[in-house]
Amino acid sequence: MQGQALSISLSSESQALLDAAVDAVILITHQGIVEAFNTSAVRLFGYTTDEIIGRNVKLLMTDQDAESHDAHLERYVRTGQSRVLGIGREVVARRKDGSQFPAFLSIGRISGSNPPRFVGFLQDITLRKQAMAAIEEERERSNQTRERLLHVARMATMGEMASGISHEVNQPLAAIANFAQAASRMLRQSDSDLGDVRNALDQIAAQALRAGKIIHHLRKLVGTRDSHREPTDINELVRETDSLTRADAREHDVQVRLELTPGLPQLLIDRIQIQQVMLNLLRNAIDALAHAGIASREVSIRSALTPDGDVTVMVGDNGTGVAKEMLPKLFMPFTTNKTHGTGLGLAMSRTIVEAHRGRLEYQSNVPCGSLFMLTLPH
Repeated sequence: MQGQALSISLSSESQALLDAAVDAVILITHQGIVEAFNTSAVRLFGYTTDEIIGRNVKLLMTDQDAESHDAHLERYVRTGQSRVLGIGREVVARRKDGSQFPAFLSIGRISGSNPPRFVGFLQDITLRKQAMAAIEEERERSNQTRERLLHVARMATMGEMASGISHEVNQPLAAIANFAQAASRMLRQSDSDLGDVRNALDQIAAQALRAGKIIHHLRKLVGTRDSHREPTDINELVRETDSLTRADAREHDVQVRLELTPGLPQLLIDRIQIQQVMLNLLRNAIDALAHAGIASREVSIRSALTPDGDVTVMVGDNGTGVAKEMLPKLFMPFTTNKTHGTGLGLAMSRTIVEAHRGRLEYQSNVPCGSLFMLTLPH
């Protein structure tokens, strides 16, 4: 065909070559008239060759595409410019019975044809689309299941911390009651100092804000919610987490030391999920020390910038460390040495961190104890 126009009547050899193609192959003129229609196209569209040859290819398009098709051909003949030649794209095609289906279409100009003629190759991608939709649906179900498990894990953690949390909330409430009683006594006195009354009222307001902040943090942590990532100051998140475990630390005589590097870049993370990871690590460290039988119990939380530009948070303790037999399955579900533990904390924590494209790793602390390293990309 090189150097001469394609005949409307294809030779038997040319037709046999077209019919051997797995894809639907359609040849059209510069006016959009169908000149050839292979066997795969017959099966795909439901037209016989006698029904389609000599008619406009718009018959195989949706109404929206058909409206603009002739204009595209006319512009190409006039200017030689095309937005579709040599570029595969997804389209919606129409069968003889009017049903529509998604297809992948590639169009090329037949070399040497003048006026120009074009050849189109179509693949029915219905099954591919259905498979992609099924994969997306399964991914969504998986995400929903993971969110439910995370919620259950948060609730279990809050249940385990209930005693400490109630103590943490009761402190500001008790302070509010004491300052209110003191202010009431002062106001009943004829020579009361209004400055002292104002000071008592300021203390009441401050303690109310403190209690409200604790409750606000708890509500955020245990509430059912969709995953939402936002720019976050990791040091601020560490301080919030420390405040939630302060009562547990006091109960077990554990000193928690914060060594936070200032000026760390903000991270695009799900605050609640990453706080849950920190909460798991910090509570594990406190629990480990509670049963370690040592006099000086210390937990350190450090933040730093790695040489790669990532941000890491390290939670270390000076306890006895993780037993060697536990190391290979440390991050596996239902692995725990706690009497009342679920064994889901570290497994869920690693899942959360990996979903953030980060790492959660363990190593022995120096000189003794455990060290967990949470690393998140910047």
